[in-house]
Amino acid sequence: MPQKDYSSRTVGQIVADRFETARVFARHRIDFCCHGNVPFAEACRNRNVSPALVAEELDRLQSSPTASAPDFSGWPLDLLVDYVLKTHHRNIRSQGPELEALLDKVVAAHAERHPELRPVRRLFHEALLALESHLQKEEQVLFPYIYEMCRAQAEGERPASFHCGTILYPIHVMEEEHSHEGARFEEIASLTADFTPPEDACPSYRLALQQLQQFKDALHEHIHLENNLIFPRALEMEQFNTAKAE
Repeated sequence: MPQKDYSSRTVGQIVADRFETARVFARHRIDFCCHGNVPFAEACRNRNVSPALVAEELDRLQSSPTASAPDFSGWPLDLLVDYVLKTHHRNIRSQGPELEALLDKVVAAHAERHPELRPVRRLFHEALLALESHLQKEEQVLFPYIYEMCRAQAEGERPASFHCGTILYPIHVMEEEHSHEGARFEEIASLTADFTPPEDACPSYRLALQQLQQFKDALHEHIHLENNLIFPRALEMEQFNTAKAE
């Protein structure tokens, strides 16, 4: 089967079209969320992996029956925001403190033999603080205006003016913060040998690493949805409204 031409596309665009392709990029540690704007071949080379090899894996996935992953590319903009709020924002706030408490327990029991656990706990604590600030900015500043634009479009009205002038500015801030969190969790992954438990790990230690990886994977989906779907569509909608008003 001939390969598709991915050379003209970014990693984020490929995943935006079909979210299941994220599994291929994750397997090769290719960043599809925080740096999803990197062209496909360049992103592969940055991880010392053959673009042809990754393209072949993508083609095999594309030819396989559709799995259970949501077709986010077909969702309306306001539904994507709903999903991020009700899935990712809620889960960060509910699961984050529980995981932090588990890490405290693991550090108390194992940090003497595994001192890398202390910076892991510190990094995760810093992540929760930064993410809470990040979520509040989205909920109080950016997302309400996206909802307003969607409402106005559905009702054939002109949306109210955004108090910052353009959503480009808060989006830039959100993307910068996404990059910081992506780097932070890459450091956690490095400290834990990609969340691999040592031989002497107790069940709580193993559970903590498993939940850290799940938290990171969910954060990657969260960032991908915003960087590669929600933000570009919102900017496009704002630009359309601005052009229409002129």
